[in-house]
Amino acid sequence: MKVGIAQINAVIGDFPGNAKRILAAYRECIEKGADVVITPELSLTGYPPRDLVFKSQFVPKCLQALDYLADEAKVIPLIVGYVDHNTSANPGKPFRNAAAVLFDGKIQSLQHKTLLPTYDVFDEWRYFQPSEACMPIEICGQRIGLTICEDIWTEEYLQRPLYERNPVQELVEQGVDAIFNLSASPYALHKPARRQSMIADVASEAGVPVIYCNAIGAQDQLIFDGHSLVASAKGEIVAHFPGFEEAVRVLDLENLEAAEVNEPRVDEEQLFRALVLGLRDYTTKCGFSKVCLGLSGGIDSALTAAIAAEALGPENVHGLTMPSEYSSSGSVSDSIQLAEALGIRCDTVPIKDVFEEVKKSMAPIFGETEEDVTEENMQARIRAVFLMALSNKSGAMLLTTGNKSELAVGYCTIYGDMCGGLAVLSDLPKVDVYSVSRWLNRESEIIPWATIDKPPSAELRPDQKDSDSLPPYDILDSILELYVEEQISATDIIEKHGYDEETVRWIQRRVDLNEYKRQQAAPGLRVTTKAFGMGRRYPIVQRFID
Repeated sequence: MKVGIAQINAVIGDFPGNAKRILAAYRECIEKGADVVITPELSLTGYPPRDLVFKSQFVPKCLQALDYLADEAKVIPLIVGYVDHNTSANPGKPFRNAAAVLFDGKIQSLQHKTLLPTYDVFDEWRYFQPSEACMPIEICGQRIGLTICEDIWTEEYLQRPLYERNPVQELVEQGVDAIFNLSASPYALHKPARRQSMIADVASEAGVPVIYCNAIGAQDQLIFDGHSLVASAKGEIVAHFPGFEEAVRVLDLENLEAAEVNEPRVDEEQLFRALVLGLRDYTTKCGFSKVCLGLSGGIDSALTAAIAAEALGPENVHGLTMPSEYSSSGSVSDSIQLAEALGIRCDTVPIKDVFEEVKKSMAPIFGETEEDVTEENMQARIRAVFLMALSNKSGAMLLTTGNKSELAVGYCTIYGDMCGGLAVLSDLPKVDVYSVSRWLNRESEIIPWATIDKPPSAELRPDQKDSDSLPPYDILDSILELYVEEQISATDIIEKHGYDEETVRWIQRRVDLNEYKRQQAAPGLRVTTKAFGMGRRYPIVQRFID
């Protein structure tokens, strides 16, 4: 059997567009000699559709598009992921996460998802009823075990055992020639390698080939990286699809040893390509073709600009440098040098006069009080006014440039530098901002080395440095990884990991106090195992201290 694997980029709710993408891949696979074609999980609806499924016409329109695909699938079978009604007479959720085998104008067979994740960014129990049974499906004379994403994740690759059933084991016990998996597994750093190990283990234990077709593209905060896989019955990875791009290939299950293997890329390149894909898809799927951002001469805005130029083309990126009386000379010159290297537009709009007018207007109210963080925040919010004016006038989406370290401890100004439509680096710790920037400069200077080498500063008061307010970033980020991503208590971080108690308690308090800021922040692109946003649900009002 020759299997066509269609690693495609769906758009949530775009049934005509998704059907067109599926058919294009189907026809390409036919030309390459495929006997069957597999697409990702919910390839027809896009993943995750979330509460769109409750709209009265969502599932009917999905099924209408499925009928259209069935009419077109007349040469070889086509396996499509979609949302189905739950027609069972038993109580349960109204819908099913389903995969249909389409051929000769109709649904030949179907399988519902068995294991429904409800952790981290997933909430499938809110919508779907699980499958009651896993049965092999005959395709081209072969007995195929059809599984959907979580169905193939084994206990050792989850944080703890979550399910009483094992769909792969159920299928193998009934006798199958291969396991097919339709997946929409979102990206996080190191996850592609983890998936690769898991698929190899599943194939080895089952003793049959495993074909794993993962989604590609970004949906809101989630980035789907592709990296589809094929493993032989011996547990050897014999095909590794590229990451962060669409790909269509045909693999012969009788000749898997001859397939080409592509190894995963290094961390910095993966992060860069993930953020490029995330920015491109979020922007274009929301109907924008251009972006704008503030260029401070600092490393965060520089990397954000580089990602935007790669994602949308430099002609579609507009930067503003907005110096104040506290800005260093490099604030402007480094921004201009960056813009020239990237080929983007950069304009200079000083804020000094506006800042003085705002202070003058507030003087009767403020009286003789000394200047403090209030005046620092004024500058950030004046810059936000200028940037939003540019966004409104030009139709460009405004990008925020803050990193995860700053967002975690609230080292950012709400309604100021947090203002925008997408927070590109909000899940990238400061140490990773530096490592990705240095990787970007591996062959030639794109981000000015002066930007990378100088001490980071918000430049909102005389001689200001980040180190005046924050612990060193390497220490801050290490503690944040333990506290935010691994959810280890401050007490355990101090006692078991040996960090300074005063530093840990300060970070803990800042993280907890600034939940209100993060819940008003622009959506950010997820690249770690625990991003601020949809996968982290903490109350704003709370008094728990650990």
